[in-house]
Amino acid sequence: MAVSRLSQLSMHLRDANDGSTSRQPPGLVKSMYKVNEQPLGTVRKIRIIIIGAGASGLNVVRTLRNELTNYEYVVYEKNPKVGGTWYENRYPGCKCDIPSHNYQFSWKPNHEWSSFFSSAEEIEAYLCRLCEDENMQDHLKTEHEVVGAHWNETSGRWNVTIKDLGTGLMFEDHCDFLLDAGGILKRPLKSHWKWPEIPGLRDFSGSLIHSANWAEEFNWTGKRVAVIGNGSSGVQIVPAIQKGAKQLVHFIREPTWIVPPRIQTLSMSKAGDILEEIEFDEEERFTSAQVERFKTDPKLYRTFVKAIEEQVNSNFFIVLKDSDGHKTATEAVTQYMRAALGYDETLIKALIPSFPLSCRRLTPGIGYLESLSQSNVRVVADSIAHITSSGLVTKSGEIIEVDAIICATGFDVSFCPRFPIIGRSGNLQDIWTKALPRSYMSCAVPSLPNYFMFLGPNAPIGHGSVFTIAELLAKYIVNIIRKCQTECIKAIVPSQAAVDELYEHTQAFMPRTAWAGSCTSWFKNGRETGPVTALHPGSRIHFFHMLERFRGEDWEYVHYTRHNRFSYLGNGLSTKELDKSDSTWYLDGPG
Repeated sequence: MAVSRLSQLSMHLRDANDGSTSRQPPGLVKSMYKVNEQPLGTVRKIRIIIIGAGASGLNVVRTLRNELTNYEYVVYEKNPKVGGTWYENRYPGCKCDIPSHNYQFSWKPNHEWSSFFSSAEEIEAYLCRLCEDENMQDHLKTEHEVVGAHWNETSGRWNVTIKDLGTGLMFEDHCDFLLDAGGILKRPLKSHWKWPEIPGLRDFSGSLIHSANWAEEFNWTGKRVAVIGNGSSGVQIVPAIQKGAKQLVHFIREPTWIVPPRIQTLSMSKAGDILEEIEFDEEERFTSAQVERFKTDPKLYRTFVKAIEEQVNSNFFIVLKDSDGHKTATEAVTQYMRAALGYDETLIKALIPSFPLSCRRLTPGIGYLESLSQSNVRVVADSIAHITSSGLVTKSGEIIEVDAIICATGFDVSFCPRFPIIGRSGNLQDIWTKALPRSYMSCAVPSLPNYFMFLGPNAPIGHGSVFTIAELLAKYIVNIIRKCQTECIKAIVPSQAAVDELYEHTQAFMPRTAWAGSCTSWFKNGRETGPVTALHPGSRIHFFHMLERFRGEDWEYVHYTRHNRFSYLGNGLSTKELDKSDSTWYLDGPG
């Protein structure tokens, strides 16, 4: 028996070495694979469509220019000008609640911000100037609205339908990668504003205005004005029009946390030392001498910007609802609000919440609380039953006649796209209507290959500047696009399993935060309770750290050579040795 087995082994060895292909694995015999006759590092030509010319859209243009080669792109913007939300929002008092010098791009510092918190007009001017300075106009098509996008699996491209708002004509475009920079909150065309669902709203015969579609010709001086809503828009509108109005009636659905002026809180933080060196007046406007110092003293400027940024980032710690920081902050804000309301118990009951601090986005409403105590202002916490031609009728039956109604009632907060985006599993509008929105790192969606968005579900937008978030996301997304260009990847999409597990982690984390508290909040898609769909499960720094490494294992790929992912290795040569650059870069030390 032993001899027989030895003989069989000898035969197998002989057959294996006789050069015959009959004993080789069948896959090797039948393979039609051929070496791709191009060097490793070859960059495939691609086309990119960017939707929106707000902050995220303009920034990603700059990132493409810095990080990619062999590409073409176009930006479609529905408005007549760039600026996004800062072009559209024009209501009185509209300004950013993040310090000006931190609400800008790191690559485009503005030393000439006029005040500590910038107005909408000034931020829009910054974005317009940025667009001009970077010569972005040639690739920008304003008054062009994207109305549909459809993924073509065969070509590995998006077919995109665009409407020229100037002519009304529709046309088709295509791209390898579709970048949606339409913003956090969906802002449709002016004819589609979402008004509050109050019976009789259209029966009103006076001026009816939405904060998101402000009528610039509207003059409130000497008029009886109702302001519905005490979100961030309402909190800014009320003090801005209070002095001129004959009577201002402020309708609020529920209390809201109003935090002290940021300069006041920052002065008591580690940023206090640098703030003592900064000159501004009582209205928080920088002096001309201070602006000049920012221009001529780069060390001071950088120290100031970094110190403020560090303190803004630290706001995350008061979000952790069981922490000492949250308790201390709640007590401090409560005392501030009581004092600002003049210790009026009726106003205190109506305005100071019982839900956790930070359950809704904190609003630094300068002058808001103080304006509510003025003789021409009345706060109404009773709900509105219906509206007549001359005014509003409360649930208790009171008739309040006014000349104008301002609806500061916010935006669509569902994350549902404005237009159909049809991928492998159907229309994203339908998917996110039937189920809660889920995304990968807030920028990609299962079943939508080569589609990336900015500030999608569960981005770190609860505190800090979206400009910085947009910068980091753009670098992350463009790095993925470059990988596809150089590794023969036709389509890339996050796996459903990865997105589901990230969602599971997110929702397991959220009960630790005030964001999950019982309050009506756009963090929870306008619901009082339920999953937090808008915020990242951690701090901004946590999010930025997470984006430092691309987790390829979370993604699914379609390669141009379907049966060999390594076709991009090419003909054995590298572009690094053929491009006449430093082919011995590996001998250089770190940095």
